[in-house]
Amino acid sequence: MSFANLLDTAASGADQAAQGGIAPYSSLIMLVLMFVVFYFILIRPQKKREKETAKMRSNLEIGDEVVTIGGIVGIVVSLKEDTVVIETGSDRSKIRFLRAAIQQNNTPHEDLTPVKSTEESSSK
Repeated sequence: MSFANLLDTAASGADQAAQGGIAPYSSLIMLVLMFVVFYFILIRPQKKREKETAKMRSNLEIGDEVVTIGGIVGIVVSLKEDTVVIETGSDRSKIRFLRAAIQQNNTPHEDLTPVKSTEESSSK
């Protein structure tokens, strides 16, 4: 197949698209559809994780056992606006970190939402 035949084939395909043989907006629709899929698969879950992490960092309390992004495990001794002082090891050395450096809180906290007991709901 020569180059001229290839050009003729491409030109005839463009003519068919102009006449309505192929939907002219199909590529635009596919692009929008891909963006929607990426939003629900990648962007939305990431924002949810960031929101949960920010909530965990804002709810830190003195005495919580935390893990930093560097892997240091310690107990929170002091809290300030942006910083956290943790105590590590048996030698009680204290290290100051930014709140953003706290990766995980290992201390279980009770939910503050009251749960109705089964006795209260059955007596009504």
